[in-house]
Amino acid sequence: MVFNLVVNIIGIVVFIAIAYLFSKQKHAINWRSVGVMLVLEVLLAWFLTGSQVGVDAVKAAADGFTWLVNVSYDGIAFALASWVNVKSMDFVTSSLLPILLIVPLFDILTYIGVLPWIIKWVGRGLAYITGQPKFESFFVVEMMFLGNTEALAVSQLQLKQMKAQRNLTIAMMSMSCVTASILGAYIKMMPGQFILTAVPMNVLNAAIIAAILNPVEVKPEEDTIAKISGSAAVEETTATTETSGSEELANEQVKEAKPAREPFFSFLGDSILGAGRLILIIAANVIAFVALAKLIDKLLGLINSNLSLENIFGVVMFPFAWLLGFNPSDAFQMASYMGTKLVTNEFVVMGEVSSKVNDFAPHFRAVLTVFLTSFANFSTIGMIIGAFKGIVDREKNDLVSRNVGYMLLSGILVSLLSAGVVGLFVW
Repeated sequence: MVFNLVVNIIGIVVFIAIAYLFSKQKHAINWRSVGVMLVLEVLLAWFLTGSQVGVDAVKAAADGFTWLVNVSYDGIAFALASWVNVKSMDFVTSSLLPILLIVPLFDILTYIGVLPWIIKWVGRGLAYITGQPKFESFFVVEMMFLGNTEALAVSQLQLKQMKAQRNLTIAMMSMSCVTASILGAYIKMMPGQFILTAVPMNVLNAAIIAAILNPVEVKPEEDTIAKISGSAAVEETTATTETSGSEELANEQVKEAKPAREPFFSFLGDSILGAGRLILIIAANVIAFVALAKLIDKLLGLINSNLSLENIFGVVMFPFAWLLGFNPSDAFQMASYMGTKLVTNEFVVMGEVSSKVNDFAPHFRAVLTVFLTSFANFSTIGMIIGAFKGIVDREKNDLVSRNVGYMLLSGILVSLLSAGVVGLFVW
């Protein structure tokens, strides 16, 4: 174990070194800010996984999500009793349909101003402690609750005003988030303690990796936050007028007339329809990716019976998995899961391992769960580029599009760094 722990520590250093190696402006990196965030991250990982108070808090939060999911089954059973009252529910019923309750719940918290208030103060605190620009600190917190494309939508006025290089920073950060409203689906398949631990870890690491890969000097007059529109009120691109309430985040706002608030039940109806679309999107992606992966495996099998995507990913990702503190055989298995997740999505791997995840060794279970808890994969790149294309001008969008490799590298390094730091405290 001591050797694996040492390797794990070395791995964290290597992941940061890789970010430094590919940094666009090495001389501009604010190492003080990076160091503060790393210390904060290590303390947070220890608190959430190594202290009884932190473990109990995370367990309580996970139990809360589980309770919400169980409540959602009452609604599902009313319409689809034969899908719920069975020995073992399928993936769509157990993990996806609860989204119909959880998404509207989070949207209601946004509508009444609770989530914007939390985002505002956590973002302010993070900017003060880490020394990062105000908007970047605000954005990583916002996407922790709203998801990447939603956070981009509500921040569009800021994105239009910022210089192109800062837009690229935001695009890199967007690779590493999850939507809070989807955590219930994750928790039905993977250990809730590590799912919820991964969320704030990804927030900090998204800021760390972006600050190293793409350091941008932000002058005091540029370090402001423009008025933030609601996700249903993206300036000049959507028809509704709902606002998130987060425009009060800072004093430096663009003063504009506030549109009339959308009636609550109209808002709720849109939220429910949006949740339904999200379920269809996830289900379609999972079915398509699993089927495509199986097709590729069969084609590879025609070349060599031992050739498969799992084995290819195992070879490519093996060094990074080994640096997370595993023996060679476990590292190869971890590497195949990591590669599959990056090429497909997290649901594909979670569905594959959910029935056996509790049989894994504690370190393997924690590292795998944390690595999987993000949207970092190839399909997310397309979503982010599409979001920017609908918001910013061509020059800024072209810069983001030219740096797809940096976006993917950012997402991978954030997942590795989060998994590595959490892995230090779970053996």
